[in-house]
Amino acid sequence: MSELSHRRRLLVLAICCMSLLIVSLDNTVLNVALPSLQHELHASVSGLQWTIDAYTLVLASLLMLSGSTADRLGRRRVFTVGLTVFALGSLLCSLAPSLTWLVVFRMMQAVGGSMLNPVAMSIITNTFTEPRERARAIGVWGGVVGISMAAGPVVGGLLVESVGWRSIFWINVPIGALALFLTLRYVPESRAPRPRRPDPVGQLLVIALLGALTYAIIEAPGKGWLSAEILTFAAVALAALAALIGYERRRREPLIDLRFFHSAPFSGATVIAVCAFASLAGFLFLNTLYLQNIRGHSALEAGLYMLPMAGMTLVCAPLSGRLVGNRGPRLPLLLAGCAMGASGLMFAAFDAESTTALLFTGYVLFGIGFGLVNAPITNTAVSGMPRAQAGVAAAVASTSRQVGSSLGVAVIGAVLAGGVRAAGPGGAASAAAAADFVAAARPAWWIIAGCGAAVLLLGALTTGVWARTTALRTAGLFDGETAPEAVRAGARGPGRGP
Repeated sequence: MSELSHRRRLLVLAICCMSLLIVSLDNTVLNVALPSLQHELHASVSGLQWTIDAYTLVLASLLMLSGSTADRLGRRRVFTVGLTVFALGSLLCSLAPSLTWLVVFRMMQAVGGSMLNPVAMSIITNTFTEPRERARAIGVWGGVVGISMAAGPVVGGLLVESVGWRSIFWINVPIGALALFLTLRYVPESRAPRPRRPDPVGQLLVIALLGALTYAIIEAPGKGWLSAEILTFAAVALAALAALIGYERRRREPLIDLRFFHSAPFSGATVIAVCAFASLAGFLFLNTLYLQNIRGHSALEAGLYMLPMAGMTLVCAPLSGRLVGNRGPRLPLLLAGCAMGASGLMFAAFDAESTTALLFTGYVLFGIGFGLVNAPITNTAVSGMPRAQAGVAAAVASTSRQVGSSLGVAVIGAVLAGGVRAAGPGGAASAAAAADFVAAARPAWWIIAGCGAAVLLLGALTTGVWARTTALRTAGLFDGETAPEAVRAGARGPGRGP
């Protein structure tokens, strides 16, 4: 696809960004609708967690399979199937008669979603082959997350108040249909020269690991952390992790190529993605319930309250892409860690909920941090693998994001679940209930602050001279394969030509 004209490449980027828009918008809008959904379907906190985590779990479990399948069968073909399944799943979610069916249809959505973002990213990496141009394209890609965060709360609030929470799923259908039409017309087909073979055993172990771990975390507050059921699921997760590592090390073409984790930049990007998206998921979950159930704001008002965070993400995401292209990932990662950590600290130690000014300051800081962190994650993780395996590379980056989102909702929800007396939607909580919520949320905010500190520390450790040395050594493990482009770029230094 390198011979495409500049205008055609931009059109392909726009089409791929549409897929990211509907997936990101879906999650943002759903968060705003949680209190209304809770009221109509009589859902508990754990029920709300499952409406989000059922989606992210299936997504995280299937992303690598979808990426390698797209490399083998054709990226455009898999991308169009994903758009169709996602739109159909969205329509069924709007018709769900109960919480159980909503969770089931969310899982169907996730099957389609797993074929969108990683496959779209692999299309982008094969369209924009020059490192600096690719970094800027990925910055635009990250900016779409900001657009979805800015538009999602307001659009979701309007839909929930005027039509009801079911309407939040309708918007995916026309956008998905338009993206499908444009994909069939303008996106060329591409495949990897030597795609990986399927790895069903590895796939099942990934599903067992993520499913058992998330179930244990979400259900532990209700069933008891030391109950036989929770301990059993925790043991299953540990056994699945050990078996996955042992099995993948022996396999010639594994689902997860563990050799890439010898590279400090690649490993750092993966862990940073988990921390950053766990923070985002926990941040949205906490603030949606706080603004509507405790402060008594409507869905639309809650969406407007979170605009400072979304607006800063929108501004900082493309700026981060330019910084990565010109100066490398170190500076945006350090700034992101500082901003996200400071935001969490404001809520954990200084009760930012106490005044609207402090609340907005915390939102602005978090928006800056999250806007800066996405582009260096994507650029490092995707470029750190051979371009011929772009689908697998994009899937690893996307999987780490979804694992972070899933763990963020599970852990933050579990911390919040105990002993919180919340008001129903539409009315402010009592002073005692508000105090209970703030007290229960404080440990969750410390977790978010800790995730920001982890981004800062890993950003410093995995982007220096030592980290580039490990990347060069990792390149030597791929005899006869396409050398990772980020390794070659790292040897030259950011922003230099070949």
